[in-house]
Amino acid sequence: MTVPRGHRAGGGSLADIRNLARFRYAVRKFLRFSEEAARDSGLTPQHHQLLLGVAGFTGEGWATIGELADFLQVRHHSVVGLVDRAESLGLVRRQVNPDDRREVHISLTAEGGRKMRALAELHRKELYGMRRSFDLLALEGDSNSKRGRAPAGKARRR
Repeated sequence: MTVPRGHRAGGGSLADIRNLARFRYAVRKFLRFSEEAARDSGLTPQHHQLLLGVAGFTGEGWATIGELADFLQVRHHSVVGLVDRAESLGLVRRQVNPDDRREVHISLTAEGGRKMRALAELHRKELYGMRRSFDLLALEGDSNSKRGRAPAGKARRR
């Protein structure tokens, strides 16, 4: 069934659907870059995400297991196992909260901080490149958009 340009196809306009698809493509492309960069630096993508959560999620330079579970969108016990493995690799350390001994603060070691800074720089450069090569703000309805073109470097399928 062919739907005329700009008309609704089961809920969203064609422009909305194309914008969502383009955004999803950009997100997936960035995530794939991130996973490969983590592996190239000797980390699993999960350890990289853990380090990112510890370093930046709370703004404190440390995080609790519960905060990391929220950041990673996984269960508490999964984060405990991930922290155990990261600690054995010398990437993070546990410190008991002196005000509430039931709570443990996870922070980066010098090695974890070094790896995090190196990956952050790579990610900053990748995001900058994506911004320049794939303008996420050029929505289909904008007069400046490249209507009908696939993202740079990809042939359009018919």
